[in-house]
Amino acid sequence: MENLSTPAAAPARQSAMPFHYNMSKNSSHGGRRPKVDPSVNRYVVRFNAEENARFLAMFEQSEADNKAAFIKHFLFQKPFKVFYVDENTRIFIDKLSGFNALYRTIGVSYDNLVATLNQNFTEKKASAALEEIRKLMIRLISVSQDIAALAQKFDEEWLQKSR
Repeated sequence: MENLSTPAAAPARQSAMPFHYNMSKNSSHGGRRPKVDPSVNRYVVRFNAEENARFLAMFEQSEADNKAAFIKHFLFQKPFKVFYVDENTRIFIDKLSGFNALYRTIGVSYDNLVATLNQNFTEKKASAALEEIRKLMIRLISVSQDIAALAQKFDEEWLQKSR
């Protein structure tokens, strides 16, 4: 049997961890730095079913990060935004976006068509085709103006609702 008290056996017993730690105030234990003014005071509020439903509705409308932040903002009168999502408004905006995409497509197609007509047809045939395109473009402009008027009407009605 080996004698562990001899100096030759000492390195075999040594651990990877040091035996004693520096426990002074200046040592770092890792982790997050402590807050200067930590929030340690807590309060409890209990709601019945109706009050809880109203609270949750207000919380969802506020789009606050969490319920605690919502309550703090509400108690201390800090302003927060409430967004109302109207499904009809979303549908209207989607349709307008679709019209914008359609206008871009028509503009690119128009440029390509004019270039193709000028390259492949005589000037007389190209002029006749361009005249038909011009009539269709006038109709498209009329529809565009109708859409703009409808959007203006929608904006006016929405502003009256929001007041």
